[in-house]
Amino acid sequence: MDCYEKTTRLLVRLEQQLRAQGLWQHSPPSEEALASTEPFAIDTLTCAEWLQWIFLPRMYHLVEERLMLPTQFNIYPYAEESAKLEPELAGVLPLIAELDHWLGGANQ
Repeated sequence: MDCYEKTTRLLVRLEQQLRAQGLWQHSPPSEEALASTEPFAIDTLTCAEWLQWIFLPRMYHLVEERLMLPTQFNIYPYAEESAKLEPELAGVLPLIAELDHWLGGANQ
C-alpha cells in the first residue's frame, strides 16, 4: 500500500467516525465562515466543521491529485482541546492521533 492509499484509508475512517458521532453536517457553513484566515478557522468554525468542510476536502484533493502530502502535521492538540467543548469529538481523537503520526513523518 502506498502513502496515498494509506492516507485515503485514514481520511475515510475519520469521515465515517464523524458521521457515527453525529458530527457530520448536511449543509455547509456560510461562505464567510469558510473564508476565515485564522488557523483551523477557529474564529468561525467548530473543530468538527473544520474537519468536514476544510481539512477533509483539502486532504482528499492532495491524495486524488497525488500532490505532496504534509510532513509536519500536528492537529491532535487542537482537536483534544476542542473536545472539551465538543465532547462528541472524543470518538475521533484516536483517528486524529493516527493521522498525526502518519502525516507527521511515518509516511516518509
